[in-house]
Amino acid sequence: MALADTLKQIQELDINDIDFSRVGVWPLLGRVTLLAIIVSVIILIGYYLWVGDLYGRLEIAAKKEQELFSQFEKKQFEAANLDTYRVQLMEMEETFGALLKQLPKDTEVPGLLEDIDEYGRGSGLTIEKVALESELVGEFYVELPIRIQVQGGYHEFGSFISGIAGMPRIVTLHDFNISTSRDSAGLLGMVINAKTYRYKDQEDQE
Repeated sequence: MALADTLKQIQELDINDIDFSRVGVWPLLGRVTLLAIIVSVIILIGYYLWVGDLYGRLEIAAKKEQELFSQFEKKQFEAANLDTYRVQLMEMEETFGALLKQLPKDTEVPGLLEDIDEYGRGSGLTIEKVALESELVGEFYVELPIRIQVQGGYHEFGSFISGIAGMPRIVTLHDFNISTSRDSAGLLGMVINAKTYRYKDQEDQE
C-alpha cells in the first residue's frame, strides 16, 4: 500500500513544486530517482561523445582504407605490367638512340653542308649559297639553321627537296620563296631555310 501511495505521489508531482535546495530531506525514493536521472544523463552524454568520436575515427579510417586500396591496385597493375614497361623502355631507348644517330655532330656539319651542295648540283641546280647561320639553343637540343639559295626550274627544285628529305640525317625545310631570277633568263630563284639539329650535350648545358 505504501508503494502504491508513493507511485501516486510521483505521478501527481509537479516539477515546479520540487525544492532542490532540500534534497537532503527528500524521501529515499526521490533521492534515488534524482541520482538515477543524473547518472543516466551523464552516461548518455558520455556515450554520445564517445560514439561520436568513434564514428569520426571510423570515417577517417574508411577514407584511408580507400586510399590504400587505390594505391594497392595501382601498384599491383604496375607490378603485373612491369615486364611490358621494361620492353617499352628498351624500345624507346633504341628509338631515341636511332634518332640521335640522325643528328649531326659538330664535326659532321661541314660534311652536311657539302652533301646539300651535292644534292643541289646533282638535281641540276645552280648553287648560289649554302651557309650555316647562328645556332638556336633549346632545352634539349641545338637548332642549326642553314640558308640555301639556288637557281633552276620547278622540276629541279622538286628533285632537290626530295633528295634532302631522303638524307640519312634529320633535315627539315622551312619558309621557301621562289621568284624569277634576274641573272638568268628563264630560270627561277629559290631561297629556303633548312634546319638540322644536334642533341644538347653536357657542355652545351653548362
